[in-house]
Amino acid sequence: MPITSNFTSILTKNWEINFLQCYPNGYLKYTELCNLFQLTAATHSEIGGISFSDMQEFHQAWVLSKMRVEIKRLPKWKDSVTVKTWINSLENSRSIRCLEMYIGDEKIVGCETFWAVFNTKTRRPEALALPHQHFEKYPNNTATEKSFSKINIQQTFEFVSEHIVKLSDLDIVNHANSIKYLEWCIDYIDSEIILHQDIKAFEMNYLKEVSLSDILKIERNKNTFLLNNQEKTCFALQLELK
Repeated sequence: MPITSNFTSILTKNWEINFLQCYPNGYLKYTELCNLFQLTAATHSEIGGISFSDMQEFHQAWVLSKMRVEIKRLPKWKDSVTVKTWINSLENSRSIRCLEMYIGDEKIVGCETFWAVFNTKTRRPEALALPHQHFEKYPNNTATEKSFSKINIQQTFEFVSEHIVKLSDLDIVNHANSIKYLEWCIDYIDSEIILHQDIKAFEMNYLKEVSLSDILKIERNKNTFLLNNQEKTCFALQLELK
């Protein structure tokens, strides 16, 4: 798809929170928050000519490698929110994209994402085949107070549960969607922590893709979760509580 006439290097997109996206307390689910960020990033890549459809001409796709989310407060049902996004850096096979969520002029959530270009045939990273010079990069503009960190997985973890990857977990790249990893873990957090909005930040490291029928072990050490497949760690989640 060619670059659209309304393309800008910084995109703002409005969303209205619907009841399907909310917990019983009426506030946006953490998974749906990440979905809105993912959808906004996808919109920006589409109008800028580097979307999934554009990249598939070269058997490429963007895959999420790291994500950090810092939350001042969550929006609730019927709130109108604005998500703002821009590219911090894009070189070869790697890109950092920043996102912020606002209600009016108030920033309520900041997010930093690290993406890799992935060949959907070889399942390996490679340099982006499409031009991206029309995207202005903003290396000095960040959306979070802290940047990515490497989650410590060299701890003692306890088995929590098992999950078999189902068709409903997969996305168009034919692997489990990045938001599903968070969903599988967050289901085992004390519901009071969720309903009282006690999560002030969380960070995710995606280490290995998972596919249909993979059997995952969910393990936990306090506020750190791991997903393991055949003794190999696929994903790590670190929660920061208030």
